[in-house]
Amino acid sequence: MNNPAARDHRRVPVPLLDLQAQYGSLEKEVMAEIKEVIDSQRFIMGPKVTALEESIAAYCQCEFGIGVSSGTDALLIALMALEIGPGDEVITTPYTFFATGGCIARVGARPIFCDIDPVSYNISPTGISSWIESNTDEENGRLVNRSTGGTVKALMPVHLFGQTADMGPILELAQRYDLRVIEDAAQAIGAEYTDGSRAGSMGDIGCFSFFPSKNLGAFGDGGMCTTKDADIAERLRVLRAHGSKPKYYHALIGGNFRLDALQAAILSVKLKYLDRWTEGRQKNATYYDAALSEIPGVLTTPSRTTGQRHIYNQYVMRVRDRDGLREHLSAANIGNEVYYPVPLHMQQCFSSLGYQPEDCPESARAARETIAIPIYPELDDDQKSSVVTALADYCS
Repeated sequence: MNNPAARDHRRVPVPLLDLQAQYGSLEKEVMAEIKEVIDSQRFIMGPKVTALEESIAAYCQCEFGIGVSSGTDALLIALMALEIGPGDEVITTPYTFFATGGCIARVGARPIFCDIDPVSYNISPTGISSWIESNTDEENGRLVNRSTGGTVKALMPVHLFGQTADMGPILELAQRYDLRVIEDAAQAIGAEYTDGSRAGSMGDIGCFSFFPSKNLGAFGDGGMCTTKDADIAERLRVLRAHGSKPKYYHALIGGNFRLDALQAAILSVKLKYLDRWTEGRQKNATYYDAALSEIPGVLTTPSRTTGQRHIYNQYVMRVRDRDGLREHLSAANIGNEVYYPVPLHMQQCFSSLGYQPEDCPESARAARETIAIPIYPELDDDQKSSVVTALADYCS
């Protein structure tokens, strides 16, 4: 490998993520915000949550933000707000974190898994269209699954690894068949589609996670729903507080899905730096792309869809002997992770749905071949060089 950048620096251990490095630069600001919340004793809802909701909504090109307790609960409450439940079906991807399919099942609906595009790893619009044409009938304004009798109510695309799904044709399908669209944008805050639309602004509801490892991470769990629809926003607000409005009067059955004021305060500090961090991730991705291009025929680096803003929540490569590479990187003290080793259509808890591995072959192949390496913005030159050197050594 003829890459001086990969050889000139000393080798150092590189964690998959280093939250201490981020916190060190923000400690004074964060602690001041935490002290304000403690001094006010306003821990549930309140002005800190409202301020974050307004900021996130504006950042995501939406009118409304509704803070919730986690990214998982954002998906759950979105389904509840759109009245999706028993007898309904939701089309989504099997190559995603479990919460995507799990929340559909939790409201009593049936997940329908359509395969991914092998380049972007996002759900294939062609696959969605083919499934609808082959498996459904339109009856009295409903899209009915011929084999189950269920009503297909919604599409739930996932913007995986920091890049949006191909939303143009997905939205066209939703309009054609009168389907709601819930965007699982847990890994994609600030990502943009080719028309400049931001993740979470294109469907009926966008769902975000502030899990600590995300590009915008809290000091615990937290999430947000975004929408442009005032009625949906109000329904989400009511549902997150046990369906209560006014207090102690319940027209709806909701849950305790509120975002803590402490987490909102911390996230408001971090949001100011998010674009800077995204630029750092993009620069690191460019470095990897250039360095790894000199390793022929072994590693496939992530694809950037032309015209999109990729925020690189993860930097995910494809390699045939993924498990061998993972063992090598771990031995070299290079952090790595597999997202995701078992696609949802192959999970034991969904076995009753009757899927076989070959029903979503690209998802199954991605689960065997993909591996993520460190991409966080605080990586220094020695760390990036160590990652590339370890990869080069494995491939030589």
